[in-house]
Amino acid sequence: MGKSLYEKVWDRHAVGTLSSGQVQLLMGLHLVHEVTSPQAFEMLAQRGFGVLMPDRTFATVDHIIPTDRGRLRPYADAVADQMAEMLEGNAKKHGIRFFAPDAGEQGVVHVVGPEMGLTQPGMTICCGDSHTSTHGAFGAIAFGIGTSQVRDVLATQTLAMRKLKVRRIEVTGALRPGVYAKDVALHVIARLGVHAGVGFAYEFGGSVVDRMSMDERMTLCNMSIEGGARCGYVNPDDTTYAFLKGRPYAPSSDAWARAVADWRAVASDPDASYDDRVVFEGESIEPMVTWGITPGQAIGVNGRVPRLEDLAEGERATATEAYAYMALEPGQAIRGTKIDGAFIGSCTNGRLSDFDEVARLLRETGKSVSPGVRAMLVPGSQTVRRAMVEKGYDELFASRGFDLREAGCSMCLGMNPDKLVGSEVCASSSNRNFKGRQGSPTGRTLLMSPAMVAAAAIAGEVTDARELFNR
Repeated sequence: MGKSLYEKVWDRHAVGTLSSGQVQLLMGLHLVHEVTSPQAFEMLAQRGFGVLMPDRTFATVDHIIPTDRGRLRPYADAVADQMAEMLEGNAKKHGIRFFAPDAGEQGVVHVVGPEMGLTQPGMTICCGDSHTSTHGAFGAIAFGIGTSQVRDVLATQTLAMRKLKVRRIEVTGALRPGVYAKDVALHVIARLGVHAGVGFAYEFGGSVVDRMSMDERMTLCNMSIEGGARCGYVNPDDTTYAFLKGRPYAPSSDAWARAVADWRAVASDPDASYDDRVVFEGESIEPMVTWGITPGQAIGVNGRVPRLEDLAEGERATATEAYAYMALEPGQAIRGTKIDGAFIGSCTNGRLSDFDEVARLLRETGKSVSPGVRAMLVPGSQTVRRAMVEKGYDELFASRGFDLREAGCSMCLGMNPDKLVGSEVCASSSNRNFKGRQGSPTGRTLLMSPAMVAAAAIAGEVTDARELFNR
């Protein structure tokens, strides 16, 4: 019987079994940012420890950095400025590579890692951020961890955990025009539920996933955590290798051929066994929109908010809470819901290809943002932003009413000046629609693809991007 990629990577990195029954896994790459690392570094200092493998640790600032001209230090927010200062100081003290804004290398940690070629097949990767699952797109096993675990990895380069079960999720056939990886992710979560992945790693495959670009695979794996999974991954293939070749930290010269051979070997065997299998038909997936307060509360753009009697009994309490918070009625069409803001960015959909698609749609139609809608575009890294400017997107987006800002997490979680105000409704390409997620305790978030966000910004309400852009 063959093995899955998860099993192969686990076996390669298992150091030993602890008395608790947990296995100590060697972490091939540790990414740190300013929010979850200060306390971890302080705990190291209290114990007199250093960073065991600084050459496997990389840092960037993303959550709290302003995305306007206020990003110049010192920040207006004294706490945010202190967090940034501590990260930079700890990186310098311990010999950790810091991707600095002044050097034009800064960005969201899950965008910078792949674009630098740090993320590679067969690796174990961790970061003090739940969306570390993004890196699984490359055939890596990537875990989001807490601050105490950040401390442990800094000190020992290992992470203690129990082996997960593996669910194979196949998306067959082909996606229809106007349907994107974000829609696939939301469809899977809506169908399986936000708790279905607890105790599992998700392996994504099937013809739809096989044809996805690396950016699309990153979007899909990014939201594994929203489905309850500990991690999600896609088996590496020629698309993976083409993306990595020539990047700063990728193998080069003779090492490249050896690396590719090893990466091919780490992929799941054809006869690998799985703890569960689920199949979705690509043609059945529509552009998706969340209506509630969890990513699982999502429907097709032409659907209606479900009634309590249409839901499983265990889902009804959260649905009742969502109706009240979102000010939506059971049975109401989601299409036509008015919006106040539109946000395209985050580690889910802040890559160049996301903005390429929006730019293409805008150029084809000549449409502009609706009056009264605040529309923000926030690239996932300074590298992405430079590429956008080189393509003339700064002028294009400005002429259509979109505010192109600097790189950062921005309004995805509102730990910076980019926040919703009061009970504003925001069409967002980010990954979470929890209460207060975008900076206002009463702000309301509707998750959707970048194309759908752009369409909502233009229409001033949720609409079908396929119709608005004549797809």
